[in-house]
Amino acid sequence: MLENRAAELERRIAQATPAGGLPEFLDSDHGTVAFPVFAPPDESDAYADSGRDDPDLDDRDYPADAAPRGGYREVPTGLRGGSGERTRSERLINGGRRHVKRGPRRWFAHWRAIAIGAAAFAVGITLIAVVLPGRSPGWPASVATVQTEITTACQNPNVVSEPAQVNFACAKDTQQVLWVFSLLASDNNPGYADQSNGRKGLEPIQPTQGGDIAWSLNLHHPYSPVNPIDSLQVAARAINNIIGGATVTGTSGAPVVQQGLESSPANCAKYTGSSALITRQGFPAVCALPVSTAAGQAALVSDVFAQWMVGAPAQFATEAGVLFQNASNPGDPRVQSILNTLRTSGM
Repeated sequence: MLENRAAELERRIAQATPAGGLPEFLDSDHGTVAFPVFAPPDESDAYADSGRDDPDLDDRDYPADAAPRGGYREVPTGLRGGSGERTRSERLINGGRRHVKRGPRRWFAHWRAIAIGAAAFAVGITLIAVVLPGRSPGWPASVATVQTEITTACQNPNVVSEPAQVNFACAKDTQQVLWVFSLLASDNNPGYADQSNGRKGLEPIQPTQGGDIAWSLNLHHPYSPVNPIDSLQVAARAINNIIGGATVTGTSGAPVVQQGLESSPANCAKYTGSSALITRQGFPAVCALPVSTAAGQAALVSDVFAQWMVGAPAQFATEAGVLFQNASNPGDPRVQSILNTLRTSGM
């Protein structure tokens, strides 16, 4: 029975098999047998990284018998198309890239991009250097602290001179005179004390003199020369009195007029360009014109410093005028020279 079944099976196989012994498969019916019989895809950007820039793939001497990397059997020449020549894509698929260029030649091929990048980097560094320059010259940090204290001190309405009502020391455009004086005299140190002459405070003054002036300020608290606000208020009143003069009560009870810097025709000519004065009975004389020019104000500040800091070197008075005039320009070479050689002892 088994023999009959085997014979029947052999008969059926013989009927389905051609005379060659193997079944025939047509390419048109069953696709490809040897890879890649199919027509290779057209080159596009999708194959940019598959050897598109490899000039070896265009070389007609590229080995036609390069071993396929996937172990596939090479297709017969007749199946490649009319010309029989291998395309770039087919060469890449079957043979792979022959070699990859590396080293100096690869960098040299991109020299233009490298040069442009280096130039852009240099330009960026230059722009940063221009836009972000080094730290510009400025006033010592203590000046900002004293400026804040001046704002508080100048709220006292009694800092003006009496009776002329001169207020150079606390006026908005000239109140820098206070921190200029404190910078030169005490280095903006409220605890400053000069043992040689007894001066103390931010605006150094002898405590007894400071107390006499403080009496007219109506402070509502005991005066302290080391209190920076008290020191600035006393200095403001003293500066205004030096400029505008004062009328005080003498020992006999009669008013005594004390003339100020503006009571001199020569001084007024220096400060304002005019020697004209305004005079009133019982009042100190003052300049008929305001002291408004930068040069006139600087000259006035120098003269005030000489009277405020009696015994100080004359150079300090000149420096006070320079600093005052350049309050908003600390980069001025003269200012920098003064700050570099500033001395605050021996007053």
